[in-house]
Amino acid sequence: MPDRNYNDKNNAGNPDLDAFEDKLGNRKANYLSKSDSYGGRSSLPYYGSEGNIMDDKLEELGKDPISKRRDSKTGCLGGLMYFIFIVSISVILACVGWMAASDVLALNKEELSTEVTLPEEIFTEKERDIEDENGNVTGKKKILIADISEVAGILKDAGIIEYKSLFKLYSAISDANEKIDPGTYELSTEYDYRAIVKKMQFGSDSQVRTKVTFPEGFTMEDMFKRLEENKVCKYDDLMECAANVEFSYKFLEGIPLGDAKRLEGFLFPDTYEFYQGMTAQAAIDTFLNIFNRKFTAEMWDLTSQKGLTVRDVINIASMIEKEAANDEERPKIASVIYNRINTNMLLGIDATIYYILPEHKEALTLDDLAIDSPYNTRKYTGLPPTPIANPGISSIMAALKPASTNYYYYTLDEATKTHRFFTNKKEHDAFASTQSYS
Repeated sequence: MPDRNYNDKNNAGNPDLDAFEDKLGNRKANYLSKSDSYGGRSSLPYYGSEGNIMDDKLEELGKDPISKRRDSKTGCLGGLMYFIFIVSISVILACVGWMAASDVLALNKEELSTEVTLPEEIFTEKERDIEDENGNVTGKKKILIADISEVAGILKDAGIIEYKSLFKLYSAISDANEKIDPGTYELSTEYDYRAIVKKMQFGSDSQVRTKVTFPEGFTMEDMFKRLEENKVCKYDDLMECAANVEFSYKFLEGIPLGDAKRLEGFLFPDTYEFYQGMTAQAAIDTFLNIFNRKFTAEMWDLTSQKGLTVRDVINIASMIEKEAANDEERPKIASVIYNRINTNMLLGIDATIYYILPEHKEALTLDDLAIDSPYNTRKYTGLPPTPIANPGISSIMAALKPASTNYYYYTLDEATKTHRFFTNKKEHDAFASTQSYS
C-alpha cells in the first residue's frame, strides 16, 4: 500500500475514514490472493506513480461533501438577496427622486391656487454695499432678508409645496432669501420653485392688489387705519415708519425724525392701488411720491415768493381743507388766515382743536376750547406745529393764491351750509347770534 499523502489534522480520528481504510485493505488482500491463483497476474488496474483511485477517494471523503453542498446553496441565496436589495434601493431612490423632481419642477401636481401672505415679521433688515461698474463701493443700501424656514412652512401649509427641506435647499443655492419680499401673493401648484420665488417679489403679477380711496381732509391716522383695514400694512408699522424712516424728498428737508406727525399733510389724498402686505415704507413712499409730482414747479415758485416753506403752505392748506364748505370759499378762508397771521391775531380755527382730541365730536365743549396745546389756535398765535390734515390740490392752490380781502372773520350759515365772511367782530357776532350754535 503506497504512502498516504492525505493524512492531516482534518482526517485524524475520523471513524468513517478508518472504517473505509479497513474495508479497502481487506479488498486489496482478496485481490492479491486471487491474483496469485491466476499465476501471479493481478486484476487491479494500474494507477500510475502520481496516485491511485483509493487515494482520490480518501481525499474526497476528507473534504466533508455535505458542507460543500451547503456552501454552494448559501452562496446562491446570498447573491440573490443582494441583487434584490440593490434593485429595491434603486427603485426607492428613483421614486424619491421623482417625487422631489415633481415638487421642484411642478410635475403632475394637483391643481391648487391660493393666497399666501409673507408678513414683515419674518424679514430682517440688512445693509449691503452699493458698487459701481468697477466694483468700487459708492454707498450703502438696506435690503430685507427672508427667514426661509418660515417661508417654506407657509408654502407647505398652503399646499403650494410638498417638501420644506427641499425648498430650503433650493433657496440656499439660489439666494432666494434676498429676492423674496413681504406681501400677499396669488400662488399656484403649477409654479415650479424658480417661478414661486419670482412670484413672491414686490411688483410681480402674482402680488394681490387692492384699490383704496382717501378723501381730501383725511388725517394721517385716518389713512393708516384705512390701509390696515384693506390688509395693505399694519397701522403700528406705518406709524413707526412715519416717525423714523428718512425719505429723500426736498419738501421734507429740515423736518426732524422722531415724530410720525412730521409727514402729516404730505400723504396726498387720492385713489391708490396698493399691494396687500407691502412694506410700510413702500406704502408711505407711494403717497409721498404722488405729492412730489403734484406739487409743481409753479407751486415751488409761489412758495418762495411768499417766503414760506412747503410745510407752511401745506399747514395753511390743511386748515382750509377742514374748514371750507366748497371750492369757492377756499381762497376767502385763506385770506382770513393770512390777514390774521399778518396782524398777529389768534387764528381761532376750531379744526385745530378737533385734531388733537382722541375721539371725534360733533361740537367742542368749553373744556375742549381751553385745552393747553400749541394746536389750540384759540390760545396760541401763528400756525399749529404741523398740518392737521392732508389737503387736496384746491386747498393747496388757495393757500398759494389767497383772495385779496379785508376779511378777518367767518362763521357758518346753517341755512345754506356755507360760510359768511366779515371784516369786523361786531358784524360777525351779530350774525352768529342768529345761529343755533352761538
